[in-house]
Amino acid sequence: MIPQELHRVGAPASTRRDNNYSLPGSWPGMLKAVMQVPLDAILLRIFIGESDRWHHQPLYEAIVLKARELHLAGATVLRGPMGFGKSSRLHTSKILRLSMDLPLVIEIVDSEEKIQPFLPVLQEMVQGGLITMEKVKVIGYRGKAPAE
Repeated sequence: MIPQELHRVGAPASTRRDNNYSLPGSWPGMLKAVMQVPLDAILLRIFIGESDRWHHQPLYEAIVLKARELHLAGATVLRGPMGFGKSSRLHTSKILRLSMDLPLVIEIVDSEEKIQPFLPVLQEMVQGGLITMEKVKVIGYRGKAPAE
């Protein structure tokens, strides 16, 4: 019997326990853990610049991949057309002031127990920027049904 927190990827929808379907590139029949987010969760926001790097790769990419490696529920990178930070230097996407360092926000929602161990990793990776946490109430968290 498959534990409730696992489901068989590629199984008919009638045998699935929820709507958390497999990621693209998954193999039929492979077991995957279903990401669960509690109703009372933490929203972690990381404000960085698009040109920030970590070990020769974009910092936003390194953060998202590390969050995935640590099995956090999910991460989203948002690109801002304009912003400024501690230095008060304006970053904009306007044609007259082309900036290669647009503001980015990475949002991660998960339980406090899963977020807390990620914070020391972030402190090491983020050399300049802002990291915030706030309590949120999760209304729904489910995957999109595959097209048939």
